[in-house]
Amino acid sequence: TTDQAAALTTAQIASLSTAQLVKLETRDLVSITTGRISALTTDQAAALTTDQVAALTTAQAAALTTSQAAALTTAQVVALTTAQAAALTTAQIASLTTAQVAAMETRDLVSITTGRISALTTDQAAALTTDQIVALSADQVAALSTAELAALGTAQLVKLETGDLAAITTGRISALTTAQAAALTTDQIAALTTAQAAALTTSQAAALKTAQVVALTTAQAAALTTAQIASLTTAQVAAMETRDLVSITTGRISALTTDQTAALTTDQIVALSADQVAALSTAELAALGTAQLVKLETGDLAAITTGRISALTTAQAAALTTDQIAALTTAQAAALKTAQAAALTTAQIVALTTDQAAALTTAQIASLSTAQLVKLETRDLVSITTGRISALTTDQAAALTTDQVAALTTAQAAALTTSQAAALTTAQVV
Repeated sequence: TTDQAAALTTAQIASLSTAQLVKLETRDLVSITTGRISALTTDQAAALTTDQVAALTTAQAAALTTSQAAALTTAQVVALTTAQAAALTTAQIASLTTAQVAAMETRDLVSITTGRISALTTDQAAALTTDQIVALSADQVAALSTAELAALGTAQLVKLETGDLAAITTGRISALTTAQAAALTTDQIAALTTAQAAALTTSQAAALKTAQVVALTTAQAAALTTAQIASLTTAQVAAMETRDLVSITTGRISALTTDQTAALTTDQIVALSADQVAALSTAELAALGTAQLVKLETGDLAAITTGRISALTTAQAAALTTDQIAALTTAQAAALKTAQAAALTTAQIVALTTDQAAALTTAQIASLSTAQLVKLETRDLVSITTGRISALTTDQAAALTTDQVAALTTAQAAALTTSQAAALTTAQVV
């Protein structure tokens, strides 16, 4: 009877064979004290039927020794009730084999407290099935230690629900291996908090696939640090969505390497704000190809400092569109080096505004070829000061078209030097 079973001594219970023990009815087994349950041999514990295991009280389940717990078969582990699983101690859980852990039903696993989840060994964490990973609560995932997270395989990691992943501390996110970071799904990447995104190490950031970079949200992109941005490969930079790129601060834009700058797509160049363009360093601007440079919007180009304008290569200066030339400020036009001015195409010369022409320096005007000079529109030519007109070379003076000569102001005509006047052709004089 149940009373008789409850009266059995520890010695009597220990003397029972496994064949006898399995014949104890579940109502009789649950009457045995926890002290006597913990005195069962490991063979006896392993011999209990699944019905007997499921019938144990939570107190009896919690009283199992670590040796008894480790001796349970996977079938017995499966038979544990949710209440029993929740009652297991930290020591009992730590004693389970990887096969036992993997055999736990998901409903039982999620009943385990966060404190006990964090006590899983790295081998036990690595043994969790993908179904078990999916079943973990956000609190349980947040409780996983750095070592436990590092022990997860990529197949396990990608099964973490986005809400669970977002619960992980920044310190533990930064402890993920580069292989783990590269394995995160695009949905998981997009679910990272801005703090988590900013916590990625430079090695993790550099390991991200281009699809993961595309998946970054605008808020995440804006949270990236200077070091993270500098660590990105050219392929990653080129993969950035334009809305994400424009969210990056000017300070961080100016930290792009020359290789990264050269990798920007034309769509990305168009999307840059005037402040971002103005923040590009001399080296970054010099790294832009002509195909990129011509995509700079006129308002953005006008935001570049005169010092950086004068650092453009002659090939870059010659590649500027006529709209871009016309959009230069007078200070930028005056800052062009003589080599840059000499490299301008005739179409660019035609595009100069009257104010820009008036701002050209004596050295710049002297550097213009006769082919360039004759393309100056008459309204632009008459804006040039008399001092700069008198600095024209005799070849330049002789090259002026008859329309240009006729358009000179009386002050400009009077300013021609005797050498310039002597160089004029008869057609010009007429």
